[in-house]
Amino acid sequence: MTVQQLTILGATGSIGTSTLDIIRLNRQQYSLFALTAQRSVEKMRLLCEEFNPTFAVLVDEDAANALRRSLSSSCDTVVRTGTQALVEVSQDERVDTVMAAIVGAAGLLPTLAAVTANKRVLLANKEALVMSGELFIKALRQSSAVLMPVDSEHNAIFQALPQQAQQQLGYCPLTELGVSKLLLTGSGGPFLTRDLSTLSQVTPEQACAHPNWTMGRKISVDSATMMNKGLEYIEARWLFDTKPNQIEVVIHPQSVIHSMVQYIDGSVIAQLGQPDMKTPIAYAMAYPQRINSGVKPLDFSQLKDFTFSSPDYQRFPCLKLAIDACYAGQGATTSLNAANEIAVEAFLNQQIKFTDIAAINQRVLDTTAQLDANCLEGIIAVDRQARVLAQQIIAKRAGQ
Repeated sequence: MTVQQLTILGATGSIGTSTLDIIRLNRQQYSLFALTAQRSVEKMRLLCEEFNPTFAVLVDEDAANALRRSLSSSCDTVVRTGTQALVEVSQDERVDTVMAAIVGAAGLLPTLAAVTANKRVLLANKEALVMSGELFIKALRQSSAVLMPVDSEHNAIFQALPQQAQQQLGYCPLTELGVSKLLLTGSGGPFLTRDLSTLSQVTPEQACAHPNWTMGRKISVDSATMMNKGLEYIEARWLFDTKPNQIEVVIHPQSVIHSMVQYIDGSVIAQLGQPDMKTPIAYAMAYPQRINSGVKPLDFSQLKDFTFSSPDYQRFPCLKLAIDACYAGQGATTSLNAANEIAVEAFLNQQIKFTDIAAINQRVLDTTAQLDANCLEGIIAVDRQARVLAQQIIAKRAGQ
């Protein structure tokens, strides 16, 4: 059996942690080449001493120095630092598979590097496609890289598509294959039925208390605003080469049906499972085989009723912003993603109200949506400009 050499970008986050749990169950199939994080010294120390990867990368230099000092003499891991080190451990010739799980724009460069280096890329960083969908798919088509979607919704769609579509991500001939629509499900988060007039009073702790999923704080807030579903909508547009009438968002509070594919003959194929990210991660790691993920199968005798509804854009304005930006161009999606990262961080730091997130995103989008983002340099410039503008808007609100 060939042992796969893995780099995990974002090893201490929720996706990285779940990936490591799966490796623990399947040690004979996987070996860790590199683990990366921003600055989580103690978590990385424990992981390095357990798995002994060739490299550990902490982007923060002070944290990297602290990790070097803390590793035991029996650990052979070489500690590196900086963004360039992320790129290098993603494209190293010894690496077979890269788990792209860095949250936000910071994951773009190393993920793109893995694609151009012809790796098997397990894509959990949706921002890579949100910010640079056209550029990313072009790079994918010019390489021999294999792209596997990890987000539960995109992974579900992937599983429900014909094999020909699975092998042509980015340029799927959906209509030719009899597909009429992709149904992207979302739980609606913790505020699906909350009185609209009270949303401005939501605290970070309440926004992060997702009813079904255990996720990082930023993604949890995005789920509460449904910006996460909006970003997934944009990601699906690029992954599956869809037209506007080929994707529909459906509210499904139980989070058991992870997404569906509707065919022209009236059939709908759905992928079901526990709300646990280990299932799509394991599928992406082993495709076309399947491995033990450690997740219990559904017990259908215990399942309650499934409910579905259309999203309310008054309740979830961020979702509407993302859908509109999806077809406005790369500048729009790049600036929206950047503004949202800044706005969510400000909310988590209690600088703005929950309802301010959408308002800030709208103002930044109105100003920057038409900026040129047709190359990597342009994308990075738009991202930077949108962040500065969002920070200025937040600073003015704080000064009022």
